[in-house]
Amino acid sequence: MPNDAPVMTLEAVRSVPLFASLDDAATRALLDLLEIRRAAPGSVVFRAGDDGDAMYFIEGGRVRIHVHDADGDDVTLAELGDGDFFGEMAIINGKPRSADATVTQQATLAVLSREHFLDFVRHNPDVAIKMLGAVAERLRRTDDLLRQRVTRNVNEEMAERATPADRMAAAAAEFGGSWKFIGATLVFITLWVLLNSWLLSERGFDPFPYAFLDVINGVVAALLTPVILISQNRQADKDRLRSDLDYKVNLKNELALTEVLRRLDLLESERLPLLLREQTARLAGQREGDGKND
Repeated sequence: MPNDAPVMTLEAVRSVPLFASLDDAATRALLDLLEIRRAAPGSVVFRAGDDGDAMYFIEGGRVRIHVHDADGDDVTLAELGDGDFFGEMAIINGKPRSADATVTQQATLAVLSREHFLDFVRHNPDVAIKMLGAVAERLRRTDDLLRQRVTRNVNEEMAERATPADRMAAAAAEFGGSWKFIGATLVFITLWVLLNSWLLSERGFDPFPYAFLDVINGVVAALLTPVILISQNRQADKDRLRSDLDYKVNLKNELALTEVLRRLDLLESERLPLLLREQTARLAGQREGDGKND
């Protein structure tokens, strides 16, 4: 391990769900395995698809976790800062990275390699038993969920899924339920009546009471009924899609809120006592300076 010893606290290490059950002795042993790495802004820690060979604690600086979604856009999953961690799935399953990690502000990272972690587990079997669980797989499913942007337009999504038959049914249903259709029907019936009762007189092909017109109207009604049902089915699919997107939005908000609460807990347990000590020391120094001046 380098001479620069990490300044990570026991609480910071145990904030990782994977290490939450470790006691103080095991956590200190794990701290001894951390290595320091410094990274300049813009440098890439890892890319999606790279081998998962380590996890990282951020001692200072900022790191952006991001992916490319189905549309090819660069989507930020998280902006991580002091006290945060990332890449923890890799030390369990060794699978390729599921996202990119890029340094956005000069960073100091404490790195726990998968090799050191596995060696630690081999020498501490009791700790390994406590750490069993589905944390890594659960987090990977979360990443897969967030890879797709949930703020999608339902109308655009349905338009992409529509088949030519769906578009024809939608157009027919839209026309059949409009004033244009009513107007066209009235004009057609009026012309039909005039043609058979006045213009053609006794030679009309459908004299009063216009039996053939009734047949045509029945055919039109018979065709419009399934078209309207198809359109209603499309609307039901649209409602289901909207509900699914709403669920994903709510889930993403819940995950974000959980992350905010975790950071607040970390701030309360570590940062605030440190700030209070620094503030107390600063005030004490000011009092000593004032005393000397007197």
